[in-house]
Amino acid sequence: MFKIGEFSRLSRVSVRMLRHYDQLGLLTPSQTDSFTGYRYYSADQLPRLNRIIALRDLGFSLEQIAEMLNEDVSSEQLLGMLKLKRADVEQQMQTEQERLYRLEARIKQMNQTANHTKYDVILRDIESELVGAYREVAKDDNRIQEMFDLVETYIARYENARADKPPFTIYYDDEYRDVEIDCEVCVPLKYAIPESESIRVRKTPKQFKVACVVHVGNYLNIGQAYNALLNWIDVNGYQMKGPIREIYLKYGADGLEFELPQTYLAQESNQYVTELQLVVEKL
Repeated sequence: MFKIGEFSRLSRVSVRMLRHYDQLGLLTPSQTDSFTGYRYYSADQLPRLNRIIALRDLGFSLEQIAEMLNEDVSSEQLLGMLKLKRADVEQQMQTEQERLYRLEARIKQMNQTANHTKYDVILRDIESELVGAYREVAKDDNRIQEMFDLVETYIARYENARADKPPFTIYYDDEYRDVEIDCEVCVPLKYAIPESESIRVRKTPKQFKVACVVHVGNYLNIGQAYNALLNWIDVNGYQMKGPIREIYLKYGADGLEFELPQTYLAQESNQYVTELQLVVEKL
């Protein structure tokens, strides 16, 4: 029999850890002195301790190891748990490899141009929304603002129908246009309201793998955010899929005869906050 200190030196496992294993029921001493409380271990406990160490090295938690050492666990079940762990490790490796790829792409992006470093592009999913929407080929940006006023005015007829969420524009053209712009303005709703001849009520689809970048300031310099987004797509090996959205997280709204949600209103154009969203896919 070995005292706990002796067993610790022999097994190269700390006394503190041996006591922890005892508390968890993973490795109970062969004998405990009822008077002194001293723990004693036997040499035939080393194989079990070595298995615990080996399983911890494979990344299993102590709770999982306790289950795996249970005498009722068959060899087939143990093999299955090992295979699941292997799949988990492979997924972690893939995740870390993708993170490394993004780091390399970001370094490449920053080396190419300093103008893009103030923009951080992230990938996320976008939930579906119920909106009041109006689409037309707008002659210019001023007309797009008029389209928003039209939709907001229509929704205001219905009590408490306007959701406290930011409005957005969806651009459907395959290329940039500053005139004759095929676009749809969307205003979030709390509940469905009747449609008019021009205003539709619909749910936007949930979108997956959306590249998002935020621009702070007036719209005169928003082209920098677009350039940063396109550069990120290029260096990260993606391609555009579908129309682009502009989400107005902070915007100006004057001249309406009703109030809009104050959460998203800004007094000055330099306080505007706009998020660009674009669905992407790997090349």
